[in-house]
Amino acid sequence: MTPDTHATVSALIQRRIRQDVQSMHAYAIQPSAGMVKLDAMENPHRLPAALQAELGQRLGALALNRYPDHRVDDLRHALAAYAGMPKGFDIMLGNGSDELIALLAMACDVPVPAGGKKPVILAPTPGFVMYAMSAQLQGLDFVGVPLTADFALDTPAMLAAIAQHQPAIVYLAYPNNPTANLWDAEAMAQVVRAAGEAGSIVVIDEAYQPFSSRSYIDLLHQQPAHHAHVLLMRTLSKFGLAGVRMGYLMGAQALVAEINKVRPPYNISVLNCECALFALEHADVFAVQAADLRAQRARLLTALRALPGVHAWDSDANMVLVRVQDAEKVFHGLKVRGVLVKNVSKMHPLLANCLRLTVGTADENTRLLAALQESL
Repeated sequence: MTPDTHATVSALIQRRIRQDVQSMHAYAIQPSAGMVKLDAMENPHRLPAALQAELGQRLGALALNRYPDHRVDDLRHALAAYAGMPKGFDIMLGNGSDELIALLAMACDVPVPAGGKKPVILAPTPGFVMYAMSAQLQGLDFVGVPLTADFALDTPAMLAAIAQHQPAIVYLAYPNNPTANLWDAEAMAQVVRAAGEAGSIVVIDEAYQPFSSRSYIDLLHQQPAHHAHVLLMRTLSKFGLAGVRMGYLMGAQALVAEINKVRPPYNISVLNCECALFALEHADVFAVQAADLRAQRARLLTALRALPGVHAWDSDANMVLVRVQDAEKVFHGLKVRGVLVKNVSKMHPLLANCLRLTVGTADENTRLLAALQESL
């Protein structure tokens, strides 16, 4: 780029790109070629070879020259059946949960009277970064309510924040990312009830449901009258289709219908749709993979807790949060030894010297533990 071109582009950016966007950092993806990749909570298991071939034939036969058609509705019905969607609910699909989170912010950006405050999105912190990012990109305010020192919901602080800010949306990740824990049932009940009284939408994000010991969907079945304001969000990424990008949102039919109005047309490609349908037809294969990862999680926790200088928290997800004496040193030590994890130590003060480890295959976990022991 010539100096004149650079100056022109810089002036254009200053004039036309929002100042808050200029100050942001794009979502970073770590280079992982040749590494044991344990940084993104992916399912490490691939499809068996026979299913790969079968899926390839199905994808090859698709009419890629046509826009998606009724097969998207077939997928909606299949996901509703797979999830056990409650009566009176409807389901909406997104290009991953990320798109659904962005669409929720867009749909809830209700104009305020002159001099009033912006709509607020509220969530416990540390939590999934896209809650705050979606709010910022849509011009909403984000309010993060810190967890307790042991990563539990600070119920009094959550209730006070809801009363003060009257948020448009309250996010509750269940289990949470990056702490991997489930919230206390009574704390959840109090927060959900307070949000309903404030006229807030509650989004319960169950991205890690295949690995969790509990699901909030049971309460939606048992107490539908108390949960008309609750949306349940899930994804097929942790199920085993991170590369397919498929999220889904379930809630009261009338509420989902309104949010669905801001969804772009044809946001689910024919390839994504057919991959997801194929996976649901072979859900038993993915259930075996999830069971293996839950067993590997237990093995990993036992081994981590035997290492001096390592504190590992309980997990209901396919990740384990650990605290070490020097997270930066250990992170680079693992990387030099070919193991890539996520250094979350600077994401929030409560995460000081913490690393997030994705649960991998038996071999990957063995390599992680060996590299970790050498790096401490």
